[in-house]
Amino acid sequence: MKSLLVCILLVTAMLQAQTRPVHTFSIIARDPQTGAIGVAVQSHWFSVGSIVPWAEPGVGAVATQSFADASYGPLGLALMRAGKSAPEALKGLLASDPGAEVRQVAMIDAQGRVAVWTGSKGIQAAGHVTSSASSGWSSAGGGHGSVGENFAAQANLMANDKVWPAMANAFQQSQGDLVDRMLAALDAAQSAGGDIRGKQSAALIVVGGTRGTPWDRTFDVRVDDSPDPLRELRRLVSLQRACNHMKAGDDAVEHHDPATALSEYAAAEQIASNTPELPQSRLAEMMFWHAVALVNMKRADEALPLFHKVFALDPHWRTLAPRLPHSGLLPDDPKLIARITAQ
Repeated sequence: MKSLLVCILLVTAMLQAQTRPVHTFSIIARDPQTGAIGVAVQSHWFSVGSIVPWAEPGVGAVATQSFADASYGPLGLALMRAGKSAPEALKGLLASDPGAEVRQVAMIDAQGRVAVWTGSKGIQAAGHVTSSASSGWSSAGGGHGSVGENFAAQANLMANDKVWPAMANAFQQSQGDLVDRMLAALDAAQSAGGDIRGKQSAALIVVGGTRGTPWDRTFDVRVDDSPDPLRELRRLVSLQRACNHMKAGDDAVEHHDPATALSEYAAAEQIASNTPELPQSRLAEMMFWHAVALVNMKRADEALPLFHKVFALDPHWRTLAPRLPHSGLLPDDPKLIARITAQ
């Protein structure tokens, strides 16, 4: 019954899918140490992040581009969630697609198996680099294939055929976490010539290697329209990193682990302070909730200097503070609130 339902959804989506000319370069990848799975992309197309990248925790990731059929994203993830490998999922979808020769699609599953397709009618320069070290299947179609590991780099309508090998080399040679390495791949693609039309939008998604809710994403940032999308993408990644530390701090407070909470809050503030492109209002908010957490740990004396800095950056937070006892976010202690707002 489940197989029949999947087939019905597959046929329906294929019939209803609208082809979009999203020519671009992208990378899908998995970190074998952490299990994290990601997609990163740049294009001279408005809002590329709404079409090309798809990912789900513990399931896999998909990049669908060239004359893009967006249904490859949700359907590919559905097939992998049902137990199909990335090569099996991609083969099945291509077999049902009369427009396969104009598609470029890459998939990676939670085990790191890679599959990538570059149709023979994609606009040149077009091709991909994928892993022969994994058990993945690939078909270069009208493009080119090479060797990698736990990743696939693909591109079409490029200035030259150096773009996707440059991505692969940068990903393999760079240091850092999965996000850092995928960003390095995008930078290398642009440096090698990139999209022959120029640049406009970019996106990056990273999910964990353990199954969870589909919307549970470690990173999910998009630049819909910018003269320098990769620069803006890096700014958003920095902000996401800081927010991830803030969330970890909040979780630690909830679990009565003040040492971890303070460490995470400090890490968030350090990232914000060291990223000039981030507005001071972001730093003020991080410091404000850090100070609130200290008060709730009965460490008000340590919190007051932070409140002072926050109010100097943005006086609106001074107005907000007395409203928090009503929601249970600060103690209902008028004298304490007066000390805070006096900073």
